[in-house]
Amino acid sequence: MSGIAAILSFPRGRASIVLLITSLSLAGCNARRSSHSPSLQITRVPPASAGGPARLDYIEGKVTGAAPGQQIVLYARSDVWWVQPFANQIFTKVQPDSTWKNATHLGTDYAALLVEPGYRPALKIATLPKVGNGVVALSVAEGKASAPIIAKTIHFSGYDWVVRAAGSDRGGQPNDYDPANAWTDDKGYLHLRMQEHNGQWSCAEVWLKHSLGFGTYRFVVQDSAHLPPSAVLGMFTFDDTSADAVHDELDIEISRWGNAKGKNAQYVVQPYYVPENVTRFEAPAGVLSHMFRWEPGNVTFRTFRGSEIGPGARSVNEHVFTSGVPASASETIHIDLYDYHHASTSLQQPSEVVIEKFEFLP
Repeated sequence: MSGIAAILSFPRGRASIVLLITSLSLAGCNARRSSHSPSLQITRVPPASAGGPARLDYIEGKVTGAAPGQQIVLYARSDVWWVQPFANQIFTKVQPDSTWKNATHLGTDYAALLVEPGYRPALKIATLPKVGNGVVALSVAEGKASAPIIAKTIHFSGYDWVVRAAGSDRGGQPNDYDPANAWTDDKGYLHLRMQEHNGQWSCAEVWLKHSLGFGTYRFVVQDSAHLPPSAVLGMFTFDDTSADAVHDELDIEISRWGNAKGKNAQYVVQPYYVPENVTRFEAPAGVLSHMFRWEPGNVTFRTFRGSEIGPGARSVNEHVFTSGVPASASETIHIDLYDYHHASTSLQQPSEVVIEKFEFLP
């Protein structure tokens, strides 16, 4: 029986007829709505790569039928799926024209999820979620074939170091990095610089190609007292492959963290928010030797004046940590100069540090 015939034969009067017409109209609207559920597509696919921290590219797409408040969550696959572009920047906004765009670390495959407000994505997952439970739509694309990525490498203190070309969220806010900001001079000293180019500030970082493990790490640093309050010089271990949120990280950090009156140096066993994992001190002007001796279950940090350590060396600070010290795994040593929380008022001029020497003793 047709809908009109049903109405004409319905015996309960005008009110019933109106109710039935309304019900049929709502049913038709619901049918049309369900046949036009939101859709999502990736329109720009980055190159395929094994992944890692050394390079970012852009991924773009478009949404049809997104509701207010819905956002995009991006993943790149490198063995497992990693949220993009950073752990503290996990959502991508849908623009008024229904397009979206963001940076991503490279991977073999890429995924975009349209999610409801309040959705909390996993930072690292083995399998992508299915539509439902806050996921409205999903799109997956294989990375594009491209020429192999050749990272810039510099030779310093007898080791080959990879130079960061990708952005990083170290310090809690994303910073851009430029390979041109890291180089060695004719003495073999390592220079790291933060500088502005075309209105954009960029930072510098290098890291070793392989893990050194337990032992003594020493860094001879020329005067760092001139650094602005928001600049951070970090010398640290870091494991990009670790599933642990703290990445087996031990830090020597030279920074006032934006507070011009604060102490300018600290030793850290991550996570930093555990009070006993941090000790702060004042590093004086002049050449300093910063070092740590890492052993199973403990790590001893020391800072001395001058470039040599021996019986006559003058100690600046020392601290031993015996709690939360990570075991050696696949971590590598990094040296980083970046801007903490973009306190750009302190970055009126380029900032530069010079590392005279890195030394490792098993």
